[in-house]
Amino acid sequence: MAEGAKEIITQMIGEKIKIEVAAGTADNRLGTDALLIGQKVLEVFDGDGVLVIPDLGSAVMSSEMAIESLEEPARSATMMADSPFFEGAIAAAMEASFGKSIEEVKKAAENTRGMKKIA
Repeated sequence: MAEGAKEIITQMIGEKIKIEVAAGTADNRLGTDALLIGQKVLEVFDGDGVLVIPDLGSAVMSSEMAIESLEEPARSATMMADSPFFEGAIAAAMEASFGKSIEEVKKAAENTRGMKKIA
């Protein structure tokens, strides 16, 4: 799911922003790995901030642990969005591609919660 979201976003906006996938465990099982999440955050961190969009379950807890383990300035510049995974990722990527602040990017992702798909 995460790889598919990244592929679609890249088709939509190109390489304007850095996106990394931190899905699965080190032994290729379903789940999350806080160390992998932290590593991926550092790979994309450029000083402007990083938005982590977890899907569900342990991803939230692993993301929180990953963020807490980061050193400054990456720790305070990394946020987590409480949004639907796919819709939030697309909205966040679009805003980030326009050069919006990390707070605006997070808000765009979270604004997808409750979004009506059918009128």
